[in-house]
Amino acid sequence: MFSFFKRKGKNDETLKNDGRETSISAGDVTGEAAEPGQEEVTTDLSLHPSQTVSQEQMYVLRFLNNELPPLKRNQLSLSGIEWNEQPNGIAVSAFVRNTVNREITLGDVPLLLLNEKNELKARDTFNLKEVGALPADSSRPWTFLFPSASFQSGVELGKENWSIAFDLTNRKHQLDLDEKWDATLPNEQKENLKKIVEKLGNPAKNELNFTGLSAASLENGNLSISLLIRNGYERNVNIEKLPLQLLDANGELVAQGQFNVGDFEVKANTTKPWTFVFPASLIQKEKPDLSKWSVRVTK
Repeated sequence: MFSFFKRKGKNDETLKNDGRETSISAGDVTGEAAEPGQEEVTTDLSLHPSQTVSQEQMYVLRFLNNELPPLKRNQLSLSGIEWNEQPNGIAVSAFVRNTVNREITLGDVPLLLLNEKNELKARDTFNLKEVGALPADSSRPWTFLFPSASFQSGVELGKENWSIAFDLTNRKHQLDLDEKWDATLPNEQKENLKKIVEKLGNPAKNELNFTGLSAASLENGNLSISLLIRNGYERNVNIEKLPLQLLDANGELVAQGQFNVGDFEVKANTTKPWTFVFPASLIQKEKPDLSKWSVRVTK
């Protein structure tokens, strides 16, 4: 199963997971209503009963599994180990991780193979029942063969920082709250946000758009706006810098500035709310009419 591991020695500095981690709520796959909690969970290595590995490979698997970060409760995750070209496709090894507090068995699930730029290299459906029953809080190594027919032409796949991910394209578009929002927002406000997202429906395919939620002038002269960032792509979108212009009900420029949001991720087929504050120094219009307003992203 893992014969294409090309690790050198136990003390070799190259002993690492080459791919990234992609995690989702387990309910997105199982259909059960179990939202990720704040509890951090480590996953124990679990081999399929039919798997046999050498002592050296067992050492490698244990080492790599111990390097994985904790997950939240009620998540499923795919953590890439390495990939290798095969005559009929690309063999991708990954840890399938489960932090549901019970054993689960999965069925047919579409998976994506993405390069370091989050560009789609391949998509195919796998019968994850073959992976076996995943124990609670476990991490099971498995190899997925993406056939050549599933490749996207012109997309290069580097040996590092790629990822294998669950394809949630056909999942109903839904709200995705940042951990801090999830921990501090009252349940009533969370339910209200869910209703707003449902009412808006799905964004256009392969579109990232911004919908205004609320705007308010602050006592210190700053101006705060909350947006719904809506991801219509079949992949997660990462934003580092976001240049925004705020227009009032008359279409006049109220404020503009660039927000450095770091590694801000909006998951595939989800809407994420976020608040941006324009400092008073960036406000260009006094007493704007914010009864109706809009934002646009500038180049």
